[in-house]
Parts: sequence; structure tokens; C-alpha cells
Amino acid sequence: MSASILSWSLLTAQILLGIAMIIACIRMIRGPRAQDRIVALDALYVNGMLLLLVFGMSTAVTHYFEAALVISVLGFVSTAALAKFLMRGEVIE
Repeated sequence: MSASILSWSLLTAQILLGIAMIIACIRMIRGPRAQDRIVALDALYVNGMLLLLVFGMSTAVTHYFEAALVISVLGFVSTAALAKFLMRGEVIE
């Protein structure tokens, strides 16, 4: 019984994370300001990372965890670079 609950939970998590990614994409396209688009991009990479983690848990393949780690690091660096660009107008001083 617990295996079926786990599989249904992972499937539900994948569906909800997919919906969250669609909503983040819509916000990134329709965002009235650049700050809204950056926050939507941040939410998009976090949801993508979590989707990879959930998919890795359901298939028991470790490569998905490594890919999620790479996405999280690159997403953090890109968010910091975009925030610095919005504040000062340049990334590298």
C-alpha cells in the first residue's frame, strides 16, 4: 500500500510542478517589468530542478540528481548576474 501511495504522490507532484512551470512561463512572457520576468525565470528554474528531482526519485536514476544540481548552480549564478545588471547596468565591473 505504501508503494502505491508513493507512486501516486510522485505523479501528483510531477503534474503540479508542470503546471507551475507553465504559469511561470506565462508570467515571464507577460511580465510588465524586467524584475517580474527575472522572478518568473527564477521560479522556472526552481520548478525545473524540482521536477528533475521528483522524476529521479520515481525512476531511481542518479543522473537526474546531478542534472538538478547543475541547474540549481547555474540558475543561482544567472539570477545574481541579472539582478546586478538591473541594478548597475553592467555585469562585469
